[in-house]
Amino acid sequence: MRSLCATVLALAAAAPLAASDAWLDAAERALTFTAMREEFRARLTGTLTAEGYAMSRPTPGLVYTESRTQFTPRLTLFADAQLGSSLSGFAQMRVDRGFDPSNGPLRGRIDELAVRWTPWRDGRFNLQVGQFGTVIGNWVPRHDPRDNPFVTAPLPYEHLTTLHDAEIPSSPADLAEFEDPEKYEYLPLIWGPVYSSGVAVAGKLGRFTLAAELKNTGPSAHPHDWSIKRTGFEHPAFAARLGFRPELRWNLGVSFSDSIYLLPNVAKSLPAGRTRGDYRQRMFGADLCFAWRHLQVWAEYFDAYFDVPRVGKVRSNSGYVEGKYKFTAQLYGALRLNAQGFSRIVIAPGVAERWARDIRRVDVVVGYRFTAHTDAKLQASVEDHRDLAKRANLNGAAQFNVRF
Repeated sequence: MRSLCATVLALAAAAPLAASDAWLDAAERALTFTAMREEFRARLTGTLTAEGYAMSRPTPGLVYTESRTQFTPRLTLFADAQLGSSLSGFAQMRVDRGFDPSNGPLRGRIDELAVRWTPWRDGRFNLQVGQFGTVIGNWVPRHDPRDNPFVTAPLPYEHLTTLHDAEIPSSPADLAEFEDPEKYEYLPLIWGPVYSSGVAVAGKLGRFTLAAELKNTGPSAHPHDWSIKRTGFEHPAFAARLGFRPELRWNLGVSFSDSIYLLPNVAKSLPAGRTRGDYRQRMFGADLCFAWRHLQVWAEYFDAYFDVPRVGKVRSNSGYVEGKYKFTAQLYGALRLNAQGFSRIVIAPGVAERWARDIRRVDVVVGYRFTAHTDAKLQASVEDHRDLAKRANLNGAAQFNVRF
């Protein structure tokens, strides 16, 4: 509990400091730059985040530690630039203990770096090249701590299956085994925002929007493999989302992706006559967003299919519904219901098991915005793995953010 308590104490200590953040307003103005008679504009912003976790075993989601507690500091810097009315660019750099919470050393890296061309002012079409988040679903556009009501991601973006990208199962029974010490080597359906590299186009026509991307890795790829320098562009992954907004309160969408998920080093161990391109991940998704007065609701559902060497086709479906209600201008509460299930495979004559662990999870959070630049969240999560003797695990998380 020490890491979570330390974060909570930090929230209490920071509350008086957050009462006035005029110095953050001044910093924001100082980090804005214009030139060429304001034809060129650039701005640097950032978020300083402190997160703490108190967890049951096994640790939930993508939190990677052998301890029951974890403290994760993070500095995120965003750079945005605009040249004229049609050319823009953005970058994101982070300094933390790893893309996902872990007890590793602090290191820096670039998560996003892209250029966007928008030839028409109404945004009917734009072209984007670089490293950036996926177009799939509706959580990625709001995954940043400034927009995410919760500390953690929804279940489809962080619950680990038993699939590897760097090795193949020796048998169906091998696929059905999950070894917790190796959890970070397994794959979820979608790994967070998927900051992989490639090209994307997007546009809108009336109440419809369409976005499509061609990138170097699929949605389940490990963060280590998002860089095009590591995986190349031999087997590009395709994803698209079609959105429809019948009125201001509703935003609906459907998504599709088709990609391979195995890394190049696996090629030598594949069955004779097979290549990595024969083993694909195909995923279909649906999402919705609803907003009315103080209430916001989001939901997503994904149905994914994997071609697995020595096993065949396996399936997983996952989804969540979350709601956020603002009690006051500063205080809100949020509730998220998550679930993920897996198909059965035959591991021995007459014996069929699910190829990964079914799970249900409930997330509850209370958030408070001290000022326009500072906020805090306290989250409790209860998750139930149907195949574990211990039915329910209780996990806690706390987060404090300072934006500049």
